Amino acid sequence: MSLFITAVHMEPTYGSGHEHIALVRWVDTAADATDTSTRQQMVDFLNRGGQAWVADAQGSVQVGVVNANPPYLRTFADGRYTDNLLSLPRF
Repeated sequence: MSLFITAVHMEPTYGSGHEHIALVRWVDTAADATDTSTRQQMVDFLNRGGQAWVADAQGSVQVGVVNANPPYLRTFADGRYTDNLLSLPRF
C-alpha cells in the first residue's frame, strides 16, 4: 500500500523541524481513503515495508524514517534528505 501525505500537524504547534511532526494526514488513492496517523503509526507502517510519498512540482518524493530517539519522518530524494514534509499545509 502506498500513501500520499497531504498535511502535517506539529507539536508544539510552533515547532518547525521534522522531529516536531506529530500527526500526518494522508490519502490512499487506490482505496479512495483518507485518514490521519500519528508519527509513530507512520514510522511503524514504513518500517513494515509500507511506502509513503509527498507530491511536489517534479512528481513525488518518498518518505523515510530517521532512526533517532524518537524516530521521525523525513523525505529523501537523489540519496539525500529533503524538506518536502515541512512544505505541506498544517492542520
